[in-house]
Amino acid sequence: MSNRDRDETAAQSEVDATAQRATVATQAATAGADIAQNAFRTDLDIEYKDGKTDVVTQSDRDAQDAVIDVIQDSFPDDPIVGEENDALKAVPEEGPAWIIDPIDGTNNYVNEIRAFGTAVAAVVDGEPVAATNVFPALSDTYQFGPDGVFRNGEALSVSDRTDAEASTVCPTYWWNFDQRDEYTAAARALVTRFGDIRRFGCAQLELAMVAAGALEGVVTNRRANAWDTVAGVGMIREAGGVVTDLEGEHWRHDSDGLVASNGESEIHEEVLAAARAIEGGAN
Repeated sequence: MSNRDRDETAAQSEVDATAQRATVATQAATAGADIAQNAFRTDLDIEYKDGKTDVVTQSDRDAQDAVIDVIQDSFPDDPIVGEENDALKAVPEEGPAWIIDPIDGTNNYVNEIRAFGTAVAAVVDGEPVAATNVFPALSDTYQFGPDGVFRNGEALSVSDRTDAEASTVCPTYWWNFDQRDEYTAAARALVTRFGDIRRFGCAQLELAMVAAGALEGVVTNRRANAWDTVAGVGMIREAGGVVTDLEGEHWRHDSDGLVASNGESEIHEEVLAAARAIEGGAN
């Protein structure tokens, strides 16, 4: 076999492996979302973790168990990073791994708001290669893999807006009560630069909406958890958008800040300026 043939065989093997991970991501996210949906708007068992708005339910734990079971059936040796139970909390720097959030938007979930979902991302060397976000109460499934990014089977791309004053952005990742000066700075930075802002209380949904062209940007100056972000970040990039840190460099799961946009240079520069203004105005 020639070197060229070997390279082509290796490349095809990599594509096939990624396609398998994409399939398992969808199966796992669907399993978790089904559990969440079955308990939605019922008498939930609610506990508080770190604050008055930091909640967890038995559904979160049950959904995470279901997600892990599906992944381990196909990839028993892969590390799994997740929000609940005893899952890993740090993303391995090398090799394949999974990052899962059984219910992103738990505050919405316990308040009977439909903006919640299950997120499952496959990563290699820390970078997303496939993911699925299922929002069962919205009847929306977002997927990305080697064939592109889709919502309910239809191909997605970011919006083509270039005018910040005609664009809508989202301040994401909640600021705690001792950080409300940053929340105030975020609102000011965004409303003075963009046409409008939205906040949905579910980071994976907000990021998926940038991939779908419904929002032009998402921003936080905080270091966001990998399970809240990685799946959606992969979708944005696959859909033609850009995600950076506060310095404008390639965003990774351990970056400070998250600045996502449709990739249009004027829009991204404005979102990036807003993120930096949050930092500067939080004193």
